[in-house]
Amino acid sequence: MFPRTLFAKLALSLTLLLAGIGLMYVLLSTGITRHYQQEFVQSLNRDLAAKLVIGRKLLKAGVLDKQALKETFHHYMMVNPDIEIYLLDKTGRILSYSADPGQVKRESVDLAPVRAFLSGAAFPLLGDDPRSFTRRKVFSAARLGLENGSTAYLYVVLRGQEYERIEQLFQNNFLLQLSGAALLTSLVVGLLFGLILFRLLTRRLNHLAGLMQGFSESHFSEPVRWPLDPRRQDEIESLGQSFNRMAERIQEQIETLKKQDKLRRELVANVSHDLRTPLAALHGYIETLQLKADTFDAETRSTYLQTALQHSTRLTRLVDELFELAKLDASDTPLQVERFALAELAQDIIQKFRLQAEQQGIALKIDSDDRLPFVEGDIALIERVLVNLIANALQHTPEGGCITVSLHQEGDAVQVRVEDTGPGIPEKDRARIFERFYRGDNGARSGQHAGLGLAIAQHIVRLHGGVLRVSSEAGKGACFIFSLAQHYG
Repeated sequence: MFPRTLFAKLALSLTLLLAGIGLMYVLLSTGITRHYQQEFVQSLNRDLAAKLVIGRKLLKAGVLDKQALKETFHHYMMVNPDIEIYLLDKTGRILSYSADPGQVKRESVDLAPVRAFLSGAAFPLLGDDPRSFTRRKVFSAARLGLENGSTAYLYVVLRGQEYERIEQLFQNNFLLQLSGAALLTSLVVGLLFGLILFRLLTRRLNHLAGLMQGFSESHFSEPVRWPLDPRRQDEIESLGQSFNRMAERIQEQIETLKKQDKLRRELVANVSHDLRTPLAALHGYIETLQLKADTFDAETRSTYLQTALQHSTRLTRLVDELFELAKLDASDTPLQVERFALAELAQDIIQKFRLQAEQQGIALKIDSDDRLPFVEGDIALIERVLVNLIANALQHTPEGGCITVSLHQEGDAVQVRVEDTGPGIPEKDRARIFERFYRGDNGARSGQHAGLGLAIAQHIVRLHGGVLRVSSEAGKGACFIFSLAQHYG
């Protein structure tokens, strides 16, 4: 079965690698040793064939003396049994030899290596082995000139059959031991150090895997961190840093989901409460009218109908605000960003509230720079922000008060301020006024709104890359502030 752990895979890979290196070492060392051995033997016996010719009278009256040749073969085979001597004619055909009868298989020898030997070519030179059709061996050679003008060659194979047999036995034993010892030693030492190194490397990976496993088993609730080491800048350290960022991100998302779940439950509870009240009132008034319509006079019926209509209007407004907030949360409706004049938009909105402000005895005015630049944004959503802020200010400003919408350039943006002279926002409420369905203790709200107006305004401003802030002091009114980016083009 193939190993599954990283350490086991690395150990197996290292074992196979070292085994391959050991085998390659044996093959290379054998080949190189044989090459240099052949070169050494041939260089040492370079002049052997020539000395045979000089030391023996192989020619008699210009003719090859076969008896002298036979004696020469016999003498040198007794003195040096690792050579074999052959007499070749000018075509390479074997005329005579020192080997035992029946062992010579070739009738001729290729003279190209012989001519290269005589011309001084680099060693080792391999020539044909007359005892084999495929084997080649190092040799020594000398040229013999006959009186009839023909040429003969004395061809001496330096590693004869007897030498080859002894050498083969020695090589089989020695090289096998050498290669086996080298391979075993290399494998054991290399594998030992390799396993130690791999264990040091995989130990950190195992630690990181353990952190991940523990983080998963804790349902991503327990904070875990990979201990960063600034001295190490390898891939494992980079993986640990990525794990830390991932764990932090997962925990942030879990916290966000918990908050959203809490908001969802609060939303369901608040919506249920805010829907139940007007629905129950609406149902009660309509049911009363249905049962006692004949007993009510026209004024009483009108009062009941007016009250039912108010609850219906409140219910409609609540549903519309919930639908609008759901669309903003879904973020599936992209902003329709365009260039527009913020001062003109603010003036139009103030005109819509002018009559309501006069009826409440509240002064509604605008304060704007003379040369205000164009801004970028979704004009419909920005209109909703201003409407919500002004409507909120009208609810909290008493008769004789004042609401001011200020527009001033601040750097690369236009700052919008909606300020009233109402009772202000208590300190304990300021941090929560942008929460959905949150209602402060101010009696001016008295259940007329669901507490979604400021939440919608804050959400829209954030979609435009800004933040809706509030500044207030008890008894001195409240001021809501946000900015829109200036248009360039």
